[in-house]
Amino acid sequence: MDALTGLLNGPRAQGAFILRMVMRTPWSVRIEDEAPLCLMRVRHGEVWIEPAEGEPVRLAAGDVAVTRGPAPYTVTGRPGTPPRVVVDAAGDCRTPEGEPLGSVMKLGVRAWGDGDDGDAGLLVGTYRMAGEIGGRLLSALPPLLVLPAGEADCPFGPVLDAESAKEGPGQEVVLDRLLDLLLIDVLRAWFSRPEGRPPGWYRALGDPVAGPALRLIHDTPARPWTVASLASAAGVSRAAFARRFTEQVGEPPMAYLTGWRLSLAADLLRDTDDTVESVAHKVGYSGSFALSSAFKRVRGISPSRHRELA
Repeated sequence: MDALTGLLNGPRAQGAFILRMVMRTPWSVRIEDEAPLCLMRVRHGEVWIEPAEGEPVRLAAGDVAVTRGPAPYTVTGRPGTPPRVVVDAAGDCRTPEGEPLGSVMKLGVRAWGDGDDGDAGLLVGTYRMAGEIGGRLLSALPPLLVLPAGEADCPFGPVLDAESAKEGPGQEVVLDRLLDLLLIDVLRAWFSRPEGRPPGWYRALGDPVAGPALRLIHDTPARPWTVASLASAAGVSRAAFARRFTEQVGEPPMAYLTGWRLSLAADLLRDTDDTVESVAHKVGYSGSFALSSAFKRVRGISPSRHRELA
């Protein structure tokens, strides 16, 4: 398992919000849903995104944008257009005055807007909840990133678009997985750009010393790893390994291992009914007491409390 796959494997879409939006000019939608991540692909026309901070960004057909919450932003056909629709924290659509619009603007299966003949169309995929593993990844992303059509030439975009218009058994799972595949493809393309600024762990995958250690940590977190055993696997001395890993990744190996294990534990606590004892063994702790101690020290709450709040 490579690091990007591993980081996306836990917080994968679960009942993601998928929508084909069609709007007539002049139009403007204010997004205040506080979603951790939203992916938008322009189907046709011209779309502008006005972030909470910074200048408006133009998107053309085929371009893909990713917004990272919880800051609000505006999607519009022309910068400066007053919002006609507001999407609130509950995901409900209303006018700026508070009048509900959900049923008024419904155009069909996962289709929404003010007319099928709108001159701007968007495919929107929203992750409603950020998984703990994804926190490392999300923190490496800017509030808004845009990939031009040529760089975001992913086959999953058109497929997700087509599938979003269908309804049937298991369709929600199909859409979730297609959204995940599109997101992974977009992030791979983004991190390959000079301005992508991939996180230390992502860059370090190509390092001959830190890379093998990262893969071992990601693939087998439950093993009793030490600096010595990771250094041995990398074929260097303990001192050389610790120095190189810290330089490349941005934190010492044991700190990274702890963070990875606790992220895995947090997702297991949220997504499964496994006992704290079982989760502890799966992520490399001797038992519930050891996991609870580490969880409280790093995250400030107990595993049980985390499960209640998830």
